[in-house]
Amino acid sequence: MMTTTPESSYRNLVEKIVLAAPRGFCAGVAYAIEVVDLALKIHGAPVYVRHAIVHNEWVVKSFEDRGAIFVEDVSEIPPGSVVVFSAHGVSPAVRAEAAGRNLTIIDATCPLVTKVHNEARHYAQKDYFMIYIGHEGHVEAEGTMGEAPDRMVLVETPEDVDRLDIPHYDKLAVLTQTTLSVDEVTRTMDALRAKFPHMETPKKEDICYATTNRQSAVRELAKICDLVIIVGSTTSSNSNRLREVVESLGVESHLIMSPEQIQPEWREKRIIGVSSGASTPEALVENVIGAMIQGKPDVPITVLETIKEDVSFRPSRDLIALAMART
Repeated sequence: MMTTTPESSYRNLVEKIVLAAPRGFCAGVAYAIEVVDLALKIHGAPVYVRHAIVHNEWVVKSFEDRGAIFVEDVSEIPPGSVVVFSAHGVSPAVRAEAAGRNLTIIDATCPLVTKVHNEARHYAQKDYFMIYIGHEGHVEAEGTMGEAPDRMVLVETPEDVDRLDIPHYDKLAVLTQTTLSVDEVTRTMDALRAKFPHMETPKKEDICYATTNRQSAVRELAKICDLVIIVGSTTSSNSNRLREVVESLGVESHLIMSPEQIQPEWREKRIIGVSSGASTPEALVENVIGAMIQGKPDVPITVLETIKEDVSFRPSRDLIALAMART
């Protein structure tokens, strides 16, 4: 259901709304949400979730209403309880602490994040030193770097690479956070290759398909739109990157979560593009669009599809079977 806001004195000149495709939930987010849903069906409330299951307040609130309790540290969870690890992954130290508290562990880590964890373990076992391209303090970065904390250093920008001073390592590899800007990583990777020409990279790129596809889609929006709205949380790395990609192309862009954040002057733009982060429910997109076209219900809404996505991840058969047995 699309919501509306009170009428104002602005002129609504919007001629067209263009929706990016793909947008919204990626396979990893849909997977994580399904895992928490199954955990609640199997065990009932409360189920503890280590960190926000995905970076979207609306999703978190919907699970809190059903009895999920979100914590930042497993030490906050009563011994013997059920814990779900979020889509962003956790370090081996967190897993060990959870096991030490006799917690029933259900893992909702995105398989593409798990891939990067596996790469970190592989390189560590081969005695490599690793450079991780990511955002300091991001929970995904903390989890991955926890696989080999004594053999990994983080960089965010080409400037960080210039300042990087590490001993010479014959075996050197690079890993990447999955939700970064493709352009951002390319610049940093170029700087790393120039400084460390013997550095190895994984056989397959770490940035996830959904991040790449959504960034490509908003690039196309920027070519035809006067303004691009990204619907998503300010805590969402991939949502912030979408806004940055549009702005890098010289087009105005804003990241919002609700219709209340819409500014009156935005409705004076002729063609408005809309996309959403990989953890944003489509209902939030619909609410924003409904508010944008208030007073002009005949404004056409078109879809600009740049690529079809057919990736999906399914929870384990055992988890699904247990949930079915409870219904």
